[in-house]
Amino acid sequence: MTSEGAQTFTKYGWLVCLWVLTVSFQYGYHTSALNQLQAVLTCKIADPTAPMYYGLPTCIPMSDATFSVVTSMYTMGGFFGSLSANIVMDRYGRKGASRLSAVLTAVGSAVFGLSSSVGPLILGRFLVGLAAGLGICLCPIYLSEIAPVKIRGNLGVLTQLAIVIGIMVTQGMGFGLATPRQWRFVLLISSGISIFQYFSSPFVVESPSYLNRKGLVDQEKLTIHRLWGEIHDVSRTDPEEQDSEEPLLPDSDSATERHSAVRQPAMTIPQLFASTELRRPLLTIIAAMTSQQISGINAVLYYSNDILSKSLPELASYVSLGITIVNFLMTFPPIFLIERVGRKQLIQLSVAAALLSHLAVGYGLNSGLVTLSSIAITTFVMSFAFGLGPIPFVIIPEVAPPHAVSAISSVGLSLNWLSNFVVGLIFLPLRNFLANGDPMKEGRVFYLFAVALLCSTLWFSKLYRG
Repeated sequence: MTSEGAQTFTKYGWLVCLWVLTVSFQYGYHTSALNQLQAVLTCKIADPTAPMYYGLPTCIPMSDATFSVVTSMYTMGGFFGSLSANIVMDRYGRKGASRLSAVLTAVGSAVFGLSSSVGPLILGRFLVGLAAGLGICLCPIYLSEIAPVKIRGNLGVLTQLAIVIGIMVTQGMGFGLATPRQWRFVLLISSGISIFQYFSSPFVVESPSYLNRKGLVDQEKLTIHRLWGEIHDVSRTDPEEQDSEEPLLPDSDSATERHSAVRQPAMTIPQLFASTELRRPLLTIIAAMTSQQISGINAVLYYSNDILSKSLPELASYVSLGITIVNFLMTFPPIFLIERVGRKQLIQLSVAAALLSHLAVGYGLNSGLVTLSSIAITTFVMSFAFGLGPIPFVIIPEVAPPHAVSAISSVGLSLNWLSNFVVGLIFLPLRNFLANGDPMKEGRVFYLFAVALLCSTLWFSKLYRG
């Protein structure tokens, strides 16, 4: 029986899958954590009767500019984490990289949660970002390499689902823990989760594909048996070898050639840039990852509170959580549709709906139609969730050969972090510049996002043959 015959995981395999997804959960968790804590953390909401709690200040005074610096450390750490992910994954394996991500998250969250001044806040936030950058690179690859081929595409969507669950959990926790005495628990809980992940790692297997490339065939057989419940043909355990389409890889009819390709040494980023045969897979992932951020998703989520609270003032505190719940629910359809509709078609449908939503948001803001803008923001989040959000993570291990997947993932995710930072940095100044001081012209910036998203998607569609 070949690996293609495996239909699903064993119970143990599903537990390993959940263990791997913890790193993506933490990515989403810390993406949203400070949004809920800003007011109490910066002393805008303070408890004058209890300035200290268990020997720590109940808040840390800082200006908006200082808080922005603290927040941005997450993105900076994420960029460097993603940039170095290929080295860590190829040297220590997928499991080793996950363990390192757990250590960095545990330490960073603890440092932040026990801080009494701005300096440790910055350090803790940077360490958590470093872990997130590493984790978001390795999670799609690790999942793809442990998954039976029959459910590999479906399973890839779980990366985005775990991220959204992490965001939703912190937003929900904010309602109960965003107080001067309890805000630190949000960070310490994250640290506790990562500590548990680290100490449970001895019970988790390494990726069969990684073991194969290291020549550890006996360990690979045992791993596959534990994950899938059968002894499979170990010469076909790599994602790219089992994918019948292999859209971006050179054709090869020889099983021997495919197997020998698995044993090629891991490619570095400089070697990746110098390789002409891998240029198309690299550009495909770059186009997919930059499209995610060029869509303006983070800017839209930031701006949504201001727009929706105008139409629903009595429910303003629940607006952000409601949008995240919509995002969560809409992440489920691609789990079932990805193999039926196809990656390219699903992302094109997602982009089409996102473009219409951008135009509606812009028109609604420029026309004073707050209800239209509110509905359009919700539909934008929905459209992002079923295509633009999950698909770029799914296709990373599908378009890259095994020896280059870590390097391509590092480059793509590093540019994703960089695009995220640039969009967040320029959004408000760009909105104000295009509006020229007129509140009735603030929607123009969304027209610009629509054009940028259309261009990046056309580029992606030209490159991707899936």
